[in-house]
Amino acid sequence: MSRLKLFAPLIILLILLPLFYVGLSLDPNAMPSALVGNKVPEFELTTVEDETRIVTADDLKGQVTLLNVWATWCFACKAEHPYLVKLASEGVHIIGVDYRDEREPARKWLKDLHNPYEYSIFDSEGRLGLDLGVTGAPETFVIDREGIVRYRHIGVVDDRVWRETLEPLYRSLNES
Repeated sequence: MSRLKLFAPLIILLILLPLFYVGLSLDPNAMPSALVGNKVPEFELTTVEDETRIVTADDLKGQVTLLNVWATWCFACKAEHPYLVKLASEGVHIIGVDYRDEREPARKWLKDLHNPYEYSIFDSEGRLGLDLGVTGAPETFVIDREGIVRYRHIGVVDDRVWRETLEPLYRSLNES
């Protein structure tokens, strides 16, 4: 019996290894989103930049938009930010959602790192994020002219993600 105790950690490891392998091989972007094909949830929030400006879901209508969920506490968001600045400089319409954050650090972030957003919705309590089904930051949604969510990307937007996935959809929605 004491010999079995010696091998218990090895046996447990051998049982867990296949589970880890499967878990690590899954694509987080393959997670289904109940919002794809539906309107952006109703909300009424201020912007990071202006505490008096009220923004609603109706403000997301009229043009194709990347709705980017970010936060100052998010390390991946900091890595993604320069690429968003580049996209904005190329004319891509981006609106931010500052998720579960504080206003002053967010203002400083946008000032210091350059602001790629037309404006950034201030979602300090994370309610809009919850309604969007956000699992963490960064996440980016492609919203069409009617305010319908057409795609959800979990993770950093970089050159590969933009060229292979987001840009073709963004361009086709702009052309239709």
